Amino acid sequence: MTRVYGVDGHLVHDPVTGLTHLAPEPLPTGRRRADPTQVRNWPVITPDQVKRSQPTSICWTPIVRCDLRCPHCLDDTTLREPDSTDRQRIADVLAASGVLGVDISGGEPLLLTDLPRLAGTITAGGRAAVSVTTNGTHLARRVDELTGVVDAVRVSLDGAAPATHDRLRGPGSFTAALAGIHATLDSGIPVQIQTVLMADNRHEAQRLIDLAHDLGVTGITFLQMLPTGAGLRLQNQMLTDVAALDLTTWLRIPDTLHVHLRTRELTGGATTIRADGRVWRYDRHALSITAHQPLTTPDDLTTAATTHPRREPPE
Repeated sequence: MTRVYGVDGHLVHDPVTGLTHLAPEPLPTGRRRADPTQVRNWPVITPDQVKRSQPTSICWTPIVRCDLRCPHCLDDTTLREPDSTDRQRIADVLAASGVLGVDISGGEPLLLTDLPRLAGTITAGGRAAVSVTTNGTHLARRVDELTGVVDAVRVSLDGAAPATHDRLRGPGSFTAALAGIHATLDSGIPVQIQTVLMADNRHEAQRLIDLAHDLGVTGITFLQMLPTGAGLRLQNQMLTDVAALDLTTWLRIPDTLHVHLRTRELTGGATTIRADGRVWRYDRHALSITAHQPLTTPDDLTTAATTHPRREPPE
C-alpha cells in the first residue's frame, strides 16, 4: 500500500508522522505516492538541518477556539481569530509556496466549516501533503468531508483509558476520540495517534501502544511537551529528552505499528503560522517561540534569516 508524501528531490515529508526523510536518490518534486515501509527506513532530517529557502513543513493554526480546555495546549488563545477570507488567503499562499507538508491544527480545526476547502486549496497546489491534527471529538461527523481532501489525520490521545485522558481533556473526550478514529479508519484516511508525554501519563506509554495496535492505526507519536501557550504553567510536567528516550527504549512495539518519539531536539527550528497570520519559529531547543513577519507571500516563509546554527544532516 502506498501513501501520499510531499517531495522535493531528496526530501520526503510524511504527513502521517510529521517527519521529513532523506531519500537515497532524488525523487520528482510534488505530491507523490511512495511505500511507507521504505520511507520510514530513510534517515530523518530535523527542521534546522534543512538547507533550503523555505521550511520543509509547517503547522498552521487558523483557529484558537476549541471545545476542550487542555492544560498543556501549545496555542496562544489570546490571538484574534482570522475570518474566512483571511484563512483562504493564507491557504492560497501556502499552496503557492515550496512547503512540502502542512498540518492544520488549532484550537480545534474541525470547528471550521471551511476546513475541507482550505485543505483542498493547499493540496491543489500540487506540492504539499496535508494533515489535520484534532482532538477527535467532531471527527466522526465530519470525516466524510475530509475524505479525498487530506492525506492524514492525527488524533490526540493523552491516556490509554478515560480516567487519564478525560482528566486532561474533559469528560467524554476519550470515547469521542475513539469513535472518530474508527470512522476515519473506515474512510481509508491514515490515522496517527499523538500523545503529549508528561510526568503524569508516562506510565501509560505501553498501554497506549497496545491500544494503538488494537485500533489498527498506522502508528503513535509521543510528543515531548513544549513550554508554550498554556504549557508554560506546567513545566513541572516536562520530561527531559534523555528521560523520554529512556522510557521509549523499553516499550514493546508490535512489528505492524510505527512508534516515534518527537524530542525537543527534533522540534527545534520548526515553523508555525498562528491565528494572527504571522510566521512563528521555535528556537533550536524548542523551549521558546518567536514571532516573525506576517505571511503575505511565499517569500515570507524564508528561513534564511534564522539565527540559530544548523546541525549537519545525517550521513
